This record gives sequence, structure tokens and C-alpha cells, in this order.
Amino acid sequence: MAKLKDNAVMARIRHRAEQSLAFASLVVIFVFFTFANSAFATWSNITGILLSTAVIGLLAIGTTFVIITGGIDLSIGTGVTLTSVMAAWSLNNMGMPIWIGIIVGILSGALMGLFSGLAITRLQLPPFIATLAMMLIAKGLALVISGVKPIYLESVEGYNNIALGQIIPNFPNAVLIFFASAVVASIVLNRTIIGRYTFAIGSNEEATKLSGINVDRWKILIYIIGGIYIGLAGIVLSSRLSSAQPALGQGYELEAIAAVIIGGTSLLGGKGSITGTVIGALIMAVLINGLRIMEIRQEWQTVVTGLVIIVAVYADSIRRRNAGEL
Repeated sequence: MAKLKDNAVMARIRHRAEQSLAFASLVVIFVFFTFANSAFATWSNITGILLSTAVIGLLAIGTTFVIITGGIDLSIGTGVTLTSVMAAWSLNNMGMPIWIGIIVGILSGALMGLFSGLAITRLQLPPFIATLAMMLIAKGLALVISGVKPIYLESVEGYNNIALGQIIPNFPNAVLIFFASAVVASIVLNRTIIGRYTFAIGSNEEATKLSGINVDRWKILIYIIGGIYIGLAGIVLSSRLSSAQPALGQGYELEAIAAVIIGGTSLLGGKGSITGTVIGALIMAVLINGLRIMEIRQEWQTVVTGLVIIVAVYADSIRRRNAGEL
């Protein structure tokens, strides 16, 4: 018993150290770009960083639950496209009230999560294949529903205030939505039965089954939670742009997954935190924005993103090895 307690204490210490290291990395990157270009640290640019963090961050929060179970969701990038198109279509083409459009967007994401969860649990498809298929389905549906054209929302009065309005002066609502969603997710992950089962499934799925827990049901619920966050991201993105762009969103899944891994969530499952994911999302947003400020070409920004993912995954394998988990 004493040994188990000591192991738990050491695990908490390592976890806090990893989060501190991630936060320190964020500070170092921010300071570097500040010295590299004086325009980087202006409030207008910081606001832009926070706005871009909101969409990627919401996607990352949702996929944190999925990755902790040992799964993956490749559909979140095209999913944010589909949910934004669904919300915009209901508002622009059907003349629905804004609150109905928001519900439509969120429910669209939840349905995506439901179908992915069912494909994984009922059809016994690997998460990679199931969500890859959902990625293609979402991409196709977004193009079909939009007619391969952007759906503009300038005529929908007040819709852009969801993301760009300012309940707090000089602080966009999208950022408040992101941080409020992170707080809710953190409570769910750390203080509820959903969170406990999320970690249990990722740590040892077979043992969880043998303890009498309906793993398939909880997996489906976890993918639905991830889908809800896809829907929120779609609403924020379409509100920010005052339109739904059917070709936008591809590649977002890479940035979101990178943010989750950088934040300390293990691809092998059983370990992760929302706080770490928020830090990881900020690191990705600061890095990409800094490269743009320094006028690094888009293709090289993509190269850097790939390298960051490699480093993050390698760091995770090192952490696992040192903890005796590999």
C-alpha cells in the first residue's frame, strides 16, 4: 500500500513538472518572437493569437478525452468545417434564430462523435480507420450541403458577436468561450465518473471491462463529448469569419493533436490533462503566429508543425520509458 501511494505521489510530481516545462517552453517561445519582431507583442497581435487559439484549443480539448482513452480522432478538422456549414445553412438558408443555429452546429458535432464511437465499438474498427472514414464523410457532406460555395452570414445580425463581441473590453468572446469550455472540461475529466472511466479505459481497457464497466457505452459517450467540442469550434470559426468556408478546416486536426501531445497527454492513453492541452494549444498558436510575423512561408510553417509533432511524440515515449511504462 505504501509503495502504491509513493508511486502515485511520484506520478503527480512528474505530471506537474511536465506542465511546468510546457509552460516554460511557452514563455521562451513568446520571448524569442518578441525580440525577433517588435510587432509580435502588440495587443492586436496577442488578440489574434488568442482568437486562433480558441478554435484549435476547443478541438484539442475535445480530442484530449479521446486520446486519454488510447483512441484518436482524425475527423476533427473537416468536422469543424461540417458543423460550421450546418450552422450557417440553418441560419442563412432556413432563416432559423441564432440559438437554433448554435444547437444545429453542436448537434452535428455530437452526431459525428456518435457515429465514430459506434463504428469503433459496434463494428470493431480501429479508431484510426473509423475517424479517417468520418473525416472523408464530413468533408464530402460539407461540400454537398454548401454547394461547394461559402455560406455568408453578414445578414445574420449579431452572429459575429459570438466570437468577436466583447463582454470584457478588448477581450473577444471567443477567448472566453475557449477558457470557460476548458474549465468545464477540466471539471468533467477530474471530478466526474466520466473522467474516471476515461482514464481507466486508457490505462487498462481489459481490466476495466473485467470490473463490470460497459466500456463500449463509455467510449461512445467520450467520442460524443469530443464531437460537442467540434461543434463549438465550428460555431466560433463561422462567427469569427461571418461565413462557413467548405474548404476550410483541413489540417486543423494536426495542430489540435499536436497541442494535446505537447500538453503532456500520452498517445498510448491513460494520461493527460486539460490544463496541459490549453498550454499546448497556446504554444502551437504562438509558434505559428510568430513564424508568420517573421514572414516564414506557409510551406515551412507546415514543416515546423510536423517537426513539433515528432518532438512531442518522442518526448512522450521518453517520459513513458523513464516511468517504466514501456
